[in-house]
Amino acid sequence: MAKGPRCKNIGDHFIPIRAGNKWQIKFAMSTKNAGGYHKKFLYPSLLKNELLGAKIEDVRGQYGERRALAPLKGSNLFQYIVPNRSGDTSSLACYSLSPVSAESQKLLTSARKVAQKISPMPFKVMAAPELQDDFYCSLVDWSSQNIVSVGLERCVYLWSACSGKVTRLLDLSEDGNSVTSVAFNKQGNLLAVGSTYGGVQVWDTVVNRQLKMMQGHAGRVGTLAWNGNILSSGSQDTFILQHDMRMPSLVAERRLVGHQEEVCGLKWSPDNKYLASGGGDNCLFVWDLHSLSPLQKYTRHLSAVKAVAWSPHHHGILASGGGVDDQCLHFWNTLTGELVKCINTGSQITNLAWSKFSSPLVSTHGFPDNHICVWNYPSLRQLTKLTGHSFRVLHLAVSPNG
Repeated sequence: MAKGPRCKNIGDHFIPIRAGNKWQIKFAMSTKNAGGYHKKFLYPSLLKNELLGAKIEDVRGQYGERRALAPLKGSNLFQYIVPNRSGDTSSLACYSLSPVSAESQKLLTSARKVAQKISPMPFKVMAAPELQDDFYCSLVDWSSQNIVSVGLERCVYLWSACSGKVTRLLDLSEDGNSVTSVAFNKQGNLLAVGSTYGGVQVWDTVVNRQLKMMQGHAGRVGTLAWNGNILSSGSQDTFILQHDMRMPSLVAERRLVGHQEEVCGLKWSPDNKYLASGGGDNCLFVWDLHSLSPLQKYTRHLSAVKAVAWSPHHHGILASGGGVDDQCLHFWNTLTGELVKCINTGSQITNLAWSKFSSPLVSTHGFPDNHICVWNYPSLRQLTKLTGHSFRVLHLAVSPNG
């Protein structure tokens, strides 16, 4: 450093001063696809705050027309004079519990609108001959390995969304049996298949080999749900059976008794502690993982409850949809046992699924409209309505990327 009264704040002429240097640089932002600005501009704006001292507090001001940050005060990119720190409160940042600056904290909490762009046209249409028109069956599932399983009458087919290859996994023709439900486990390597005669098969879809054949139901198995190594099955015999895949026994480990008619909807909560079940008796039950008696029973529906879905974003929120004589979408707070919201959709509700990464909920419908709806939660504003099916939309599965 140079010495003397006139140059005490002057650094070396060849080595820039790094301490406190924010390196304010002129830069512009792209205007392409401003609709998804909350994703495109949040992270770059955060970097500009932390690395360049841009002091951006709201991402909404960073898209649209091209704009530059604070212009350079000189012609040099680097500075060789120690900045005047009088009135500078940046040293207080060392006492903050956040790893980012105050401006970045405001940036992260600023309102960001999510642009909903849902095409009214399907990106792929697959032929599904002999797909049963049965409200009580669940014949489509999509694995975490991007494989779609479809039960067509007596056979189960696998379609790879990556390669487009179609494989026939099993055929029940020899027994005169029919496929009534399919469900992948979380890892996507095991597929459970329910049948008309009450049996449940478990197949390894990687090597296309049957691992287990489990009995116990006296009627068709119309719904299946995995919870780690536990497989739950709901049947026309009104029972819910739970099989532990680690046990050699072919008989169910636990039997849940509560429904008076066919069990047609099963879903485990995101924390894997609670099982929701809907039935043809118009009832919705909530079961504890370790209990044989239901914790809660909801009886507001006026028709069969097949559509059941837990919210991955709101702890304890359970959505359920009623059949053709009900047509209502209910939202329950299972922590308090109270009904949170209810809306009449005007059509039979056959399936429900929450978006994995945002708040919207999708519902599929039967009579009279045979359509698909996407709802915003909690406002329940209808974001879009998709048409194209000629008959009831009875089966629904969400891709692994959401």
